[in-house]
Amino acid sequence: MKRYEALFILNTAGREEGVQEIIDKVRAELTGLGAKIETVQKMEKRPFARVADRMKVKEGFYVNYIFEAPPGVPVKLQKHFALHDEVLRILVTEATVSAPAK
Repeated sequence: MKRYEALFILNTAGREEGVQEIIDKVRAELTGLGAKIETVQKMEKRPFARVADRMKVKEGFYVNYIFEAPPGVPVKLQKHFALHDEVLRILVTEATVSAPAK
């Protein structure tokens, strides 16, 4: 099992009260793929730095998940959520272990 960090940008346009529901849905999908979630960090809604004229969404709610999972999970995760309207972007990286403070 490897340790990963996944940053999700969620589309909450028109459903600001449903943010927790979307976060729980992503958490359920992660555990369904065999991941063990360590932390979920809700950040905040932020406007995008660059927005194309054709884009209807101009901001997103950022959520950071840190989890342990088998090596194939990040690819499955990105393929799975590519089809969901609630998830605008996903960035999955291998989480680094921070050095202990002296």
